[in-house]
Amino acid sequence: MKITDITLDRLRLELDPPFRAAWDPEPRRTFDATIVRVHTDEGVTGIGSGDLMDGFETYKHLFVGEDPLDITRHVRAIETANFHGAHYWPLEAALWDVIGKVHGRPVSELFGNAAKKLPAYASSGELKSPEERVATALKVREAGFRALKIRIDRNRVDEGIAAVRAVREELGADFEIMVDLNQSWRMAGDTANASDLAQTRRTIARLAELDVFWVEEPLPYADLAGFKRLRAENPGVRIAAGEMHHSPTELLRYLEEDALDIYQMDVVLAIGMQRARTLAELAHLKHRQFTPHSWTNGIGVLANLHVAAGVGGGPFFEFPYDPPGWTPERRDFMLAEPVRVNAEGDLEIPDRPGLGVELDEDAIDRWRIK
Repeated sequence: MKITDITLDRLRLELDPPFRAAWDPEPRRTFDATIVRVHTDEGVTGIGSGDLMDGFETYKHLFVGEDPLDITRHVRAIETANFHGAHYWPLEAALWDVIGKVHGRPVSELFGNAAKKLPAYASSGELKSPEERVATALKVREAGFRALKIRIDRNRVDEGIAAVRAVREELGADFEIMVDLNQSWRMAGDTANASDLAQTRRTIARLAELDVFWVEEPLPYADLAGFKRLRAENPGVRIAAGEMHHSPTELLRYLEEDALDIYQMDVVLAIGMQRARTLAELAHLKHRQFTPHSWTNGIGVLANLHVAAGVGGGPFFEFPYDPPGWTPERRDFMLAEPVRVNAEGDLEIPDRPGLGVELDEDAIDRWRIK
């Protein structure tokens, strides 16, 4: 079996009204997605998406003509290309899609088959007033979710904590609340300083009083000592991070230093599926948890879901959902059907071979960047 070609469809969905992502200084008026297709001489095509694959044409020759089943070789080749270019992990997802289709099994079974479904948490994306956030939380619970992640801006901490308090009071102690401080990395061009350690310590202490399930990305990745201090000072609050950490060796250092409770590496943006599985297994051996970041599109959601289900990730899986600004229909505009949770708020693993992706070719033709 040989790879005969790797093609990219670059898509751009116009967002009207714009989506005001909490971590982005500029409102998002478009949503870009790149669909990777790995074509083979036996008619099997693998599909992946996530990072935008900028500059990949320079490295395509490293893979065409190779056996798509030689996944370890391909992971290592992707890592060498990443060093000189962007991050090409959607290609690995497409290769795993080929492997699953060849063997006739969902990829999660190849990764360990620890779970058939995972409880999802609704991952909000926008900053909202306490009143607006409560209204959204009620919709989230009505949709079946049992947990919600709320974003807090470093310059609007009081308002963010008020939103958490309002949701806690409205939905009660049985509904789990996570908080994302978005301080570990920056969008391109955002040069503002992160919150200092003293402010972050005060914020987490206040959130502990509201029984939040975890606090995510509270500090820049470089401040490993700060992460350890936050864990030591707030034993009742889990500390989560790592979603965009691109270095497996640095993540190993985090594990060795026991800096986090929950590791969140995104398999189509940060370190890939195979490396994420290895690190997730190590986290589990240390009695820590793995629940990946999945804020891309439905294909990226599925790639992360297969790895998480394969290794038994959890206790919740991230599901980007913040109506009306962010919905499955917007996120998954390239799919025949959006990825959705079931009535109990669980994400079920597709039982189709591979990743279970079904593209909407008409939508791809409509939104393709010419």
